[in-house]
Amino acid sequence: MAHDERRMDVLRAIVQDYVSTNDPVGSKALADRHDLGVSPATIRNDMAVLEEQGYITQPHTSAGRVPTDKGYRLFVDRLSAVKPLSVAEKRAIERFLDGAVDLHDVLGRTVRLLAQLTRQVAVVQYPTLSRSAVRHLEVVQVAAARLMLVLITDTGRVEQRVVDCPAEIDAEAVAELRTVLNSAFSGVKLTEAGNKVPDLLETAPQHLRGLVATISATLLETLVEPGEDRLVIGGTANLARGNALDFHGTVRPLLEALEEQVVVLKLISEVEAGTVMVRIGEENSHEALTGASLVSVGYGAPDRALGGLGIVGPTRMDYPTNMAAVRAVARYVGQILAES
Repeated sequence: MAHDERRMDVLRAIVQDYVSTNDPVGSKALADRHDLGVSPATIRNDMAVLEEQGYITQPHTSAGRVPTDKGYRLFVDRLSAVKPLSVAEKRAIERFLDGAVDLHDVLGRTVRLLAQLTRQVAVVQYPTLSRSAVRHLEVVQVAAARLMLVLITDTGRVEQRVVDCPAEIDAEAVAELRTVLNSAFSGVKLTEAGNKVPDLLETAPQHLRGLVATISATLLETLVEPGEDRLVIGGTANLARGNALDFHGTVRPLLEALEEQVVVLKLISEVEAGTVMVRIGEENSHEALTGASLVSVGYGAPDRALGGLGIVGPTRMDYPTNMAAVRAVARYVGQILAES
């Protein structure tokens, strides 16, 4: 057991040194830089075993070793604790996100903030419609025979459509229509809301049925197709900075995957609220991401993720810091959306 623990310490030291210096790590450097409590010969033996087990490898031009995907995975799985952010960092996150005016602004600020904190590419998914519910349906009379329908979802999305009516409508009918719509749809998931539109024609008060029939097509369109799921991406310049990455091997396919969005959207949406997921290198099924790692988490209410956010970068990244940043930012975004 003691051997395993010591080898884990050696692996940890190799990961930390390689992440910070980008140079393959030799046994002498480990002995000099880390208080591992054993002789350089023992460290060499440990490294030989780690290499045999596939946790580290030797780049052909160097005497040192670098972690493999499997090595990073063990390192991440054995993190005793994700490094908490400092009070100053937490305040900075709060201040930066608190100034946001609406959902688009919150998500735009989130990617800028994540990219700054982690120096990686940041990705945030718009709240998925399948998880959204109707918070409120507003009906506004914009002219004698023209209404505006405004859908507000519990994820902060706002969709509006204008409906032309065949005759003038009095203010009282508008108020009644608003009540009928909200009692029918308030709190209903968007995935189920569309099915309720036909029922309205039968359940609405007799004198409102003509009006309900007039707005029903627009109502259906508003509820069923409000915008598409999409991503906000920030910090792609970080890919080029200071990472001795092979451009054609890693950066280019990664940029293409980000541009395509579908690949990353699929990965980033496979999240749970509050659980930070790390996918390293080959664990990413899409070939464009096999040289990269993805750190992601769901944001929203504690029991219900509205969408995913995270970072994408080279496998050589500071996992503890990045995991802490992703988790902290998601928590604040969830709080902001809950209050809005």
